[in-house]
Amino acid sequence: MSVRQQIYVKRHFNFFQFLFLISFVLIFFLVSSISHASEISAKAAIVIDSATEEVFYAKNPDFKLPPASTTKLITAMAALDTLNPDDMVTISRKAAETPSVLPKLKVGEKLSVRDLLNFALIRSINGAAVALAESVAGSEKSFVPLMNEKARSINAVNTKFINASGLPGKGQFTTARDLARIMKKALSYPLIAEIIDTKVKELDVDGKTILLTNTNNLLWSDEDHLGGKTGYTRAARHCFVGASNKEEGVIIIALLGDKTRGTLWTDAEKLLAKDFEKGTIIITEQKSYKVKPRTVNRSRTRRSRTKSL
Repeated sequence: MSVRQQIYVKRHFNFFQFLFLISFVLIFFLVSSISHASEISAKAAIVIDSATEEVFYAKNPDFKLPPASTTKLITAMAALDTLNPDDMVTISRKAAETPSVLPKLKVGEKLSVRDLLNFALIRSINGAAVALAESVAGSEKSFVPLMNEKARSINAVNTKFINASGLPGKGQFTTARDLARIMKKALSYPLIAEIIDTKVKELDVDGKTILLTNTNNLLWSDEDHLGGKTGYTRAARHCFVGASNKEEGVIIIALLGDKTRGTLWTDAEKLLAKDFEKGTIIITEQKSYKVKPRTVNRSRTRRSRTKSL
């Protein structure tokens, strides 16, 4: 091979090397941007612009999944549509005995609607949600239609509630898209917006001081966070809906069916940091979440079916 031919081959070889390198870099960045979206571990998730409801990112946004204690946002709104925050409510036996995390409410205690909302939205006390429902409609059962009517009024059309707390049961479901819409509406209630943005609340109940610490970790880690609502049941796994005030406006995220509380917060931080390719929508093959029947050992102490840690 002549010197001229060698130079020709070398030049073209270097050119192809350059093209290969550029292609590799472009593919790397493309795959990286997509992989962030695929790394969201929740069964369903969504990010929307609160003002326009434009979807920035979604994973199974319309899959029907158990809502857990995110249900309490609808309960709070339906309660405030009827009750005055300073109205007093006497805790019934049903409310006191509803399975829940601590602190538990006691039969005969008198709390204001405002205090019950703090219990329900900050610490996710199920009995507080039941007490609010009973105060509005006389019974939790009679309150449920008001919850579903409220959901329909804000276009959460793929949502159905069967109780005020979010405890698991047949026929109760929501979607990530509907949950984001519920959060958007909840922010329009000044008292709800104030409570879900509260890290720690001190309440006086029958002469006793009760300290409530919010279950929402983002209140401590995201200075732009406006608040949200957590949820957990064994059927629903870990759930969250929240809002943050970013440069372009308020964005709302919703997550359903995360395996652990740790992955829930990791997913939430990714979504709030916009760590995804804008406009990405992922639909997996699983179209619904089926709860496996659970064998109950009656001899064991009954465990709480829902909590917000």
